[in-house]
Amino acid sequence: MTFNELGLSEKVLQAVEASGYTTPTPIQAQAIPYALAGRDVLGIAQTGTGKTAAFTLPMLSRLEQGRARARMPRTLILEPTRELAAQVEESFARYGVNHKINVALLIGGVSFGDQETKIMRGADVLIATPGRLLDFAERGKLLLTAIEILVIDEADRMLDMGFIPDIERICKLVPFTRQTLFFSATMPPEITRLTETFLHNPVRIEVARAASTATTITQGLVASAPGPAKRETLRRLLRGAADFKNAIIFCNRKRDVALLHKSLQKHGFNAGALHGDLDQRARTASLDAFKSGEVALLVCSDVAARGLDIPDVSHVFNFDLPTHAEDYVHRIGRTGRAGKSGVAISIITKADQKYLAEIEKLIARKIDWLSGEALSELTDEGEAEAPHHERGSRRGGSSRGERPRADADVPQKSRRREKSEPQRQHVEERPAPEPQPRAAAPSRERGRHHADDDAPVVGMGDHVPMFMLRPVKLKPGKTVAADEDESTSVG
Repeated sequence: MTFNELGLSEKVLQAVEASGYTTPTPIQAQAIPYALAGRDVLGIAQTGTGKTAAFTLPMLSRLEQGRARARMPRTLILEPTRELAAQVEESFARYGVNHKINVALLIGGVSFGDQETKIMRGADVLIATPGRLLDFAERGKLLLTAIEILVIDEADRMLDMGFIPDIERICKLVPFTRQTLFFSATMPPEITRLTETFLHNPVRIEVARAASTATTITQGLVASAPGPAKRETLRRLLRGAADFKNAIIFCNRKRDVALLHKSLQKHGFNAGALHGDLDQRARTASLDAFKSGEVALLVCSDVAARGLDIPDVSHVFNFDLPTHAEDYVHRIGRTGRAGKSGVAISIITKADQKYLAEIEKLIARKIDWLSGEALSELTDEGEAEAPHHERGSRRGGSSRGERPRADADVPQKSRRREKSEPQRQHVEERPAPEPQPRAAAPSRERGRHHADDDAPVVGMGDHVPMFMLRPVKLKPGKTVAADEDESTSVG
């Protein structure tokens, strides 16, 4: 089957041909005819199968008739992250080159003024994240009463990010007669309930088993001790990777992304970082640098796990195994796209075994261990040594003036103490310091929080605010308290 058989307009077909595509993917071949006919579509397909074009192309064909009015967009596409929204905007720019349509992007991290200007001009296509869209609607800057087509993309990611209540609010603001195109890689019960509520007699299209992984991806497991040993394992894998071009490295927490990024740079790797705490300009710059090949490694959180179309990613490394099995499918889907081969390697510690079992149950297959990399082959010394190093790196030495260990490659500023019962008990057993006169305490010590030793402070501790040390002058004729009279009359 070719795109010419799907019923797309001539302008769209010319743009598709100019982009170099001739044969539609399975999700495109099945979804586009129903979308052109105005039917609601429930599309279930694994990541990297061309879902974006499955709704972009029919929308462009239908938008050739009519024009948008100010503050009243004709179509609405909801995306969970800013990066996905920007990527869909690029798709409209590529496939809509022969169309005169206005596309507006409503995402966080960008000024309201520029976005409001595009809305006031009239947007044929509105691409938005749920939070910023509701901000505009609540301020009266946007009316959703003229929406003809509503697209909810990456619905399971919306669920993970807590956007489902926002999606329900938005669905109640758009007309009941709209057409809804709903796409998701997995179908948990919450998503199923949402489709039953807001889709009307949808056509269900499932081109791959939910939560399945692409056959073009070679998956493998590597055992490692936690802490600095884990970062050394990653560096060893990067140096020894075959047919390596570039790699995306996933961490579970944003602070771990920053830690690992600095560690890789310290050891001579050309790496960038991407996580939710970065401002939009930094996130865009980091992503563009990776796409252009300026950096070979991109250390990121799950903000980059869904739907990002980065061509020719040769490797994906799970530095941290995801705690949700569905996230594993999305992460490794960044490689092996469009029929190309890719490699996905996960670093496993003994604490990850339960998460690994859930992942293998979800994808219905066993993931092979690389040669000589099983957990059973870890030495006891390596397992016992890692917590010692990690404990030293968190506390930064046994005393206030001691410098951190030289073998810890974690920056001092990125270390955070974790209060635990053994640590607290250890502090309480220290001999109490000799009391000093209150007036002798230097002023810079008086407002300081005791973060160095985590010792519990009762009341104000030994530090009294300066205003309480000032002498009190009594006005003439003022009586003194009874207890003070008694103290002055004695002796």
